[in-house]
Amino acid sequence: MPRSISILGATGSIGASTLDLVRRNRDAWHVGALTANASAAELARLAREFEADVAVVADERHLPALREALAGSSIEAGGGAQALTEAACRPVDLTVAAIVGCAGLRPTMAAIRQGRTVALANKEALVSAGEVMLAAVRRNGTTLLPMDSEHNAIFQCLAGNALEDVAMITLTASGGPLREWDAQAIARATVAEAVAHPNWDMGAKISVDSATMMNKGLELIEAYHLFPVGLERLRIIVHPQSVIHSMVEYRDGSTLAQLGPSDMRVPIASCLAWPRRMDAPCEPLDLAGIGALTFFQPDEQRFPATRLARGALEEGGCAPAVLNAANEVAVAAFLAGQITFTQICDIVEETLSRSDRSPLPCDLDGVLLVDAAARRTAHAIMEQRQA
Repeated sequence: MPRSISILGATGSIGASTLDLVRRNRDAWHVGALTANASAAELARLAREFEADVAVVADERHLPALREALAGSSIEAGGGAQALTEAACRPVDLTVAAIVGCAGLRPTMAAIRQGRTVALANKEALVSAGEVMLAAVRRNGTTLLPMDSEHNAIFQCLAGNALEDVAMITLTASGGPLREWDAQAIARATVAEAVAHPNWDMGAKISVDSATMMNKGLELIEAYHLFPVGLERLRIIVHPQSVIHSMVEYRDGSTLAQLGPSDMRVPIASCLAWPRRMDAPCEPLDLAGIGALTFFQPDEQRFPATRLARGALEEGGCAPAVLNAANEVAVAAFLAGQITFTQICDIVEETLSRSDRSPLPCDLDGVLLVDAAARRTAHAIMEQRQA
């Protein structure tokens, strides 16, 4: 019998890679729901190709276009926040949560509450609401599979081992496209330069996060929740070749590393086939051709994002949610040409300093209120700077 799958964020890079694997194993899958933010034409094309049960655009203004594109098919069209949540609630074997940013929090939580299997590619959801999300995972008996390459690598390296035997978990970072630039050049970085990642093909937001190293800071917080070994046993190492995706060192001195090509289809295939394996159309590693693997400590003077993320994690409470919200606002402003590259982390740091030190609310609505307040603060800071 084919397994059923829903993909939240089907038109993004993770969604496209997931559907590529489904396409290559078409008889093995029945597609339940596909969602997108606003790309009605592309979503309709995918829904028709994969004979999805339902297609949903989060931006309800694009629902008429989606309905028109699906006319004559049996595919149900929906639009808006409520329709997105209902799509996430569909009873499928596997839900891929790949909506970028805090916008994915509510539908991801809806999928978790179904008590099935959720492959998580939305790191911001765990960063903003880690305790709330994991409580829901435990309460509903949900299987949560990490789809980020680094966290999937850790997940694989931990297989069959106990967390109490872990001495250190190492998240590797490419360092992004600006890794070798001096501080003056970094301050002048353009959008085109910031999104030109040397190893990975990703969306604009995550590419900028990689350039600032905030992506790795968010992943540090995500790892803290997914693999509860304590912050003192989590570290970041810059590894420009992006061959080793993460490592786990054990107390007996053994270190296990997961290696693979810089292709998101590798961790996605791991989640789709778990607990088994499946074929993935990726070029095998040519270690002799690569020649050497190098490693460096992060430079938190030029790239302060990892310092800010660690500080937010140490502070706890609402700080990680504030960090994420401010970063989303600042990255959007940079992509729109409203602020400079280095102002991204400046705005995040100032937003953190202006936010109260409240405990994290114990429910999703409370977390979203914290997120909204932090966004207002970040916007106010930008307006003051531009005045």
